[in-house]
Amino acid sequence: MRDRSYYSMRTGRIPNIVLDLSMLRKLFRNMYLALDNEGYFQGAFGYNCVDAGKVPGKLGTDIEIEMLRRLHKDDLWPIPEECLQYSEDDLFDVVEFLYDCVAKPVDTWYHDFADCGLHCNTFDQEAGRDEYRARINELLSDYEQPYELSADGEILTLPQEGLVDLLDAALPPCDPVNVESRVAAAATKFRRYGSSEDDKRDAIRDLADTLEFLRPEIRQVLTRKDESDLFNIANSFGIRHHNPGQKTAYDKPIWYDWMFYYYLATIHAVLRLLQKRGHKLS
Repeated sequence: MRDRSYYSMRTGRIPNIVLDLSMLRKLFRNMYLALDNEGYFQGAFGYNCVDAGKVPGKLGTDIEIEMLRRLHKDDLWPIPEECLQYSEDDLFDVVEFLYDCVAKPVDTWYHDFADCGLHCNTFDQEAGRDEYRARINELLSDYEQPYELSADGEILTLPQEGLVDLLDAALPPCDPVNVESRVAAAATKFRRYGSSEDDKRDAIRDLADTLEFLRPEIRQVLTRKDESDLFNIANSFGIRHHNPGQKTAYDKPIWYDWMFYYYLATIHAVLRLLQKRGHKLS
């Protein structure tokens, strides 16, 4: 059955729901049970069989100990029983942990003796992760602070509407080490769940430094004043360098967001201008 907006939401009679932590935990539990019932975690967690007993998966026979080893937290397993008490940090840790464990069943059979249930033999991890991300991101996007699970399995903040396309847009081929990888790493650092002001400032500085690397090429498509203005923000507002004349008494959570997307958009624009003029970027 496909998900869709029903009458009251389509007509604006009720607003789109914003999930609090309690609601998110309940929906997460339901999602987990559905995937578990479809065999998506048998490869990692194993299963119980009326004939063979406990059949272990890749994580062995004691999942609780394995979660303790990996997450350094106790009382997270079994997930259906414990998840309704998770803190936000606990929930997001488990969401990322499950990303490492999930795999779509490929070769399955139903053991009907005593209604034992579905048994899975082979798995497709990439397909399982895609399905898991699609389902969990549907929930995370409606959370009071929207998030998403990235293709690398990390919880990241979801940008405001209109900025998602900028984050998803691929840079023109340029310099994989000094440009593309640095921009991708800065975006992850800025958006990572729990990132501090220092993390965000570092990410903005990394983007400004990437522009600095491109500065010789930038001079071919911008006037000297425009070129100087690109770096004035980072140099004057405590992002790069450190001197008494810098401005630091401003609302950083708001302005850091603006600075990050300003520099990210500028890198995209500069590279596209250079590409349009036929400059070889890679």
